[in-house]
Amino acid sequence: MSGQPLLPADAPCNIASALVEMAARQPYVPAIFYPQGRDANGVRAYTHYTYRQLDDRSDAIARGLQAVGIGAGVRTALMVRPSLDFFALFFGLFKAGAVPVLVDPGIGIKRLKVCLAEAEPTAFVGIPPAHVARLILGWARGSLKAWVTVGRKLGWGGVTLDEAIAAGEAQRAGWRMAQTRAGELAAILFTSGSTGVPKGVMYQHRHFTAQVELIREAYGIQPGEVDLPTFPPFALFDPALGMTTVIPDMDPTRPAEVDPTHIFEAVRDFGVTNMFGSPALLDTVSRAGLATGVTLPTLKRVISAGAPVPPQVMARMLELLPEGARIHTPYGATECLPVATVSDETVLGPARQKTAAGAGVCVGRPLAHNDVRVIRCDDDPIAEWDDGLEVPPGTIGEITVRGPTTTQAYYGRDASTAAAKIAHGDGWVRHRMGDMGYVDEDGTLWFCGRKSHRLETADGPMYTVPCEMVFNEHPAVYRSALVGLPSDEGIRPALIVELDPEKPHPGETALIGDLDHIARRFDHTRAIGVFMVHPGFPVDIRHNAKIDRPALARWAAKKRGA
Repeated sequence: MSGQPLLPADAPCNIASALVEMAARQPYVPAIFYPQGRDANGVRAYTHYTYRQLDDRSDAIARGLQAVGIGAGVRTALMVRPSLDFFALFFGLFKAGAVPVLVDPGIGIKRLKVCLAEAEPTAFVGIPPAHVARLILGWARGSLKAWVTVGRKLGWGGVTLDEAIAAGEAQRAGWRMAQTRAGELAAILFTSGSTGVPKGVMYQHRHFTAQVELIREAYGIQPGEVDLPTFPPFALFDPALGMTTVIPDMDPTRPAEVDPTHIFEAVRDFGVTNMFGSPALLDTVSRAGLATGVTLPTLKRVISAGAPVPPQVMARMLELLPEGARIHTPYGATECLPVATVSDETVLGPARQKTAAGAGVCVGRPLAHNDVRVIRCDDDPIAEWDDGLEVPPGTIGEITVRGPTTTQAYYGRDASTAAAKIAHGDGWVRHRMGDMGYVDEDGTLWFCGRKSHRLETADGPMYTVPCEMVFNEHPAVYRSALVGLPSDEGIRPALIVELDPEKPHPGETALIGDLDHIARRFDHTRAIGVFMVHPGFPVDIRHNAKIDRPALARWAAKKRGA
């Protein structure tokens, strides 16, 4: 395996040390700006921390947490809205040696309760509404022993964050950050659940450190840049990368519904050089930018993840950017990120015609530190790696990866761990991405859809993305989804489309005729005989970009039976 070695488990390592180093290098550089309403003239107002202030605040929080019993190894549910103190708390937990547990609140009340029960946190740090919900709904009731309120404490006991910080002041003299090791559990981050039940991914400190280095190398990010992260967890990398973070005024759980003027305003006010956004957000922002003539002349790069960026969205977004700016799409998952990366030069260049003809979506070359192999499709667990599992170049199979960011297990989910991990016996674990794809003769990786979404038909397997992309070329189609409908002959493939609201369409009958004509043109889509129009696809909460195909299949089956 080439590139960065796996950091030894007993090596000193704490991702918060990157903040300490940056605070020493650039103490007076702003670390985070957070929107705080508008002044009397309607100008957006912000509050901020410099790097020294963020470092000092997270130190004070770490001492306070330790003073109230939230120290080494304590699993701590963190439920605080994006704010200055959200970031200070996150780094404070690392400095205290505690293990933050992050669950996306958008997954729903029932799922959230299940996730917290599985993670078994013994501490809870949250804003007052989170504590009210915790009490009423019984979140982690059986495991919690300590709780901290960020804000005003009511009748639920524990301490406020201010009280904890005051208690920790006695430890200021001679205090130092927890001396954690590379192989120690650093955090439990839950997957979005958009392609299954949310699972708690166990991050070690070395995984976070490796992620920072891979992101820095992949995109050439330099200290002093200004980032606009529209997905808050991505902003947690910024202090370690030396970037100034500008938190946008938006609901991060609804990126597709962002007010584009807020994005334009933030870029203009701070000279933003880097922006992270889901494909759904880029679609909304780019449409508004073209309609109003807005450009974003300071942006050097846009990074988008959560789902493949449609070529038409990427091309539209480029119209807003200055010459030489690039749009990058990293490929990966909560369990292993980044795996590979691709830019607009490839997606809109040599790959576009292949994608339109059913080759799948190009996700680029694997990063130098990752060993990507495609294995034969198998729904059963695979305990040990064997070279005989790998399929030849050009053959579709399941994508797997081992590398310095590859996590090793899910918390409390032995069956899920067994299904997703392959042991190597050399200290490494290979993660099964659950994605179908292939590596071409040039070593480029292509994505063909989720393994769980493939259709096993009488004529062989059908994969979602290669089928859908040929129909997405129709000018009236915004996006499409291949689903299976039960029939007497087995699974019957059906295609559901969502129309582009800004494009004319020929009427449903004519459109279905067009789609049927497209299906007849390609061998891999010829079996599709059912076409339906949906008013608006159900999508994931986190990025508003992953299509909920099982929900669409249920909708289609119900409609066909009506």
